[in-house]
Amino acid sequence: MNPIFTPVHVSRYSLPNRLVMAPMTRSRAAFDGTPGELATDYYAQRASLGLIVTEGTQPSDDGQGYLMTPGIYTPAHIAGWRKITSAVHDKGGNIFIQLMHAGRMNHPDNTPHHRQGVAPSAIAPGTGMFTMTGMKDIPTPRALTTEEVRQTVADFRNAARSAIEAGADGIEIHGANAYLVQQFFAPSANTRADEYGGSVENRARFAIEVASAIAQEIGADRTAIRLSPGTTIWGIDEGAEGPALYRYLVGELDKLGLAYLHIMHLGNETLVADIRQLWHQSFVLNRPGRPSHHIGTDLASGLADLEAYGQMVLANPDFLERLKTNAAMNVADPTTYYGGGAEGYTDYPTLMPSANANS
Repeated sequence: MNPIFTPVHVSRYSLPNRLVMAPMTRSRAAFDGTPGELATDYYAQRASLGLIVTEGTQPSDDGQGYLMTPGIYTPAHIAGWRKITSAVHDKGGNIFIQLMHAGRMNHPDNTPHHRQGVAPSAIAPGTGMFTMTGMKDIPTPRALTTEEVRQTVADFRNAARSAIEAGADGIEIHGANAYLVQQFFAPSANTRADEYGGSVENRARFAIEVASAIAQEIGADRTAIRLSPGTTIWGIDEGAEGPALYRYLVGELDKLGLAYLHIMHLGNETLVADIRQLWHQSFVLNRPGRPSHHIGTDLASGLADLEAYGQMVLANPDFLERLKTNAAMNVADPTTYYGGGAEGYTDYPTLMPSANANS
């Protein structure tokens, strides 16, 4: 039997299989950040996976970068997410809310306050972003003061508490994909002269403080983090010290006893193997673009405890059943990834029509 179908303990949770729904932005929330009504069906349809990690969810007004992304810091947000977590739990699933601060990956037109974006340093990412009036260049962000960095740590802590109040099983810190946490790692985005810039230890400090604060607030066994070592998108360049930073960072995070570490594997096999050796809790691996016939190979080799998948889960609500029966997979439609209604969101066909029924 493919090891992907075997149960696994992740911290306090016993998962029925080793499949993880990777976080994917869908841009279907209300303008105030409350999750959209269809999100309840979207996540509940995929509750057969061992663990769902939600789309990136901002921890504060300043954390938003894209249009119509959800938040988890107001009573309305909490109420909206509670519907989703209840529906997933009713289906026997487990769900972690991913906390994502976009940092400099922000356009003021997309936020509730229309303020300049914030980042470790006042360096623009050199790319564009979609707004309600079309694509626009992302403007130069404002550098956070030292005190504002500490307040952002507190924002993450408060959002984590709100996520648990909303019924989430835990939270995943988004430390990947060129957003705020990773911006602190990269010399191309972080030229600070205080304790959050310069050395490897200083550039890793923000991530460690965020993880520590959340673990203190909701418990380390409900706290996880996602990293993408070597990402080069949107102006991120971690430099020659990048691998050393991740080895130091993972070693420090490991001391906290977090629920799991989620790595987006971008090809550096040596570094990922080293990270695996440094980490003593559950290890989730996501290899973008992996074909379905390779699912389970990282489990079989011992490199991972769980494997995360994105586009295939997006397009196949019954992903687990299709794997078990070797059925053909629906192909995801990129034109419906972001925004819109049910099309490309909750209407992908399943092997059994009842699997798409509302929960």
